[in-house]
Amino acid sequence: MSGEEEENAAELKIGEEFLKAKCLMNCEVSLILEHKYEQLQQTSDDPMNQVSQVFEKSLQYVKRFSRYKNPDAVRQVREILARYQLAEFELCVLD
Repeated sequence: MSGEEEENAAELKIGEEFLKAKCLMNCEVSLILEHKYEQLQQTSDDPMNQVSQVFEKSLQYVKRFSRYKNPDAVRQVREILARYQLAEFELCVLD
């Protein structure tokens, strides 16, 4: 067995890649999921066949709790918040 500890999210033992990951605000996730949803609609005759319930629920959630809808506004908010040198988790709760 190696000297590395086993990952366990319940005990907040997460992999190295998660320590360097950037957080997204709900409004950013909403824009990404809406774009993906539009792609699915364009590539399928029946888009509902390709969209899972989890995807639908996630999209509904981030749309409901997103304060900013316009991509330019989202970009501006991210730029303004970056000036304050906040921790990544602090950026996510401000949406």
